[in-house]
Amino acid sequence: MSVRIGQPAPGLDLPLTAYDRPKDNTEQQFSNLKLADLRGKWICLFFYPLDFTFVCPTELVAFNKALGEFGDRDTVVLTASTDSVYSHKGWCSSNPELADIRYLMIGDTNHALSAAYDVLECSNGIAYRGVYLIDPSGVLRWMAVHDLGVGRNVDEVLRVLDALQTDKLCPCNWKKGDDTLN
Repeated sequence: MSVRIGQPAPGLDLPLTAYDRPKDNTEQQFSNLKLADLRGKWICLFFYPLDFTFVCPTELVAFNKALGEFGDRDTVVLTASTDSVYSHKGWCSSNPELADIRYLMIGDTNHALSAAYDVLECSNGIAYRGVYLIDPSGVLRWMAVHDLGVGRNVDEVLRVLDALQTDKLCPCNWKKGDDTLN
């Protein structure tokens, strides 16, 4: 099955385990969830290749800095890599830039989620840099996949999310506050 815009997002019912760093910095823990548990909210799910790398922390930090903006749009941010939740925890604990990550980090060690979203680079068992916007009813509304060495632009993800949430026609280079098309 390939990933299709306008269709139910893949993997909604896959059991997932995520690293969850509590906001009060108490004991770090792991969460179990399914994407279907988040129905009723927008979801921004982004994949990254590996923990303990160079481009990946720049993206994780950028999404974390924008969490308030995603929250203002009633959007939950999640990330996933094929590393384990224990690796996520170790990476966040050892890297001061990642110490304040406040969204769930999914450990896709069986590659089911990255395969469902068609970002699995099979020869190395890692995920390409995919980002997906899923609407409150569980329908995939937007996706972009980047090569391993190229980071994403969080402002562009927010721009597209704003456009999708207008539920109107938005011209090229549209930004929040611009006129939509009739």
